[in-house]
Amino acid sequence: MTAYISISYSLRKILDQELNAIMDVLNTFSITPFIFVDQYQFDPGQERQMMQQATADIDRCDILIAETSDKAIGIGIEAGYAKARNKPVVYIRRKNAEHSTTLSGLSDFRVIYEDCDDLRKQLADTIKHILKEAAG
Repeated sequence: MTAYISISYSLRKILDQELNAIMDVLNTFSITPFIFVDQYQFDPGQERQMMQQATADIDRCDILIAETSDKAIGIGIEAGYAKARNKPVVYIRRKNAEHSTTLSGLSDFRVIYEDCDDLRKQLADTIKHILKEAAG
C-alpha cells in the first residue's frame, strides 16, 4: 500500500516533525509514504504538468492523507480528486490550526492532534481502521 501525503508546499519545512510522525506510523503498517512536494519541482508555467503528475500519483496510491495545518487550495484539490477516485481521505491538522469545513466534510477520517505523540497515536488508530475496512 501507498499513502499520498498532501501538504502545503510553503510550510513543508515547518511541518517536518509532523511528517516524520506520519511516516513513522505508515512504516509501522508497511505503507509506503509518498510526499508529492518532496518528489518534484515545477516552474510557475508548468501548472498543467504539475496537476497531471499529481493526479497520476494519487491514482497509484491507496490512501490520501491531507495535513491541513496550513489551509492550501492544492490540498483540497488533491483530496477531492482522491475522494472522487474512492480512496480513503484522512484529514489531519494541529488542534490550534484553522479548521477547513470543506476538507473535513469531504474526509473519511479526522485526526486533530495536540503534538506529534498524539498525532502518532490517533493516526495509528485510523490506519488500523482503514486496513480493517479494506480487509472486508
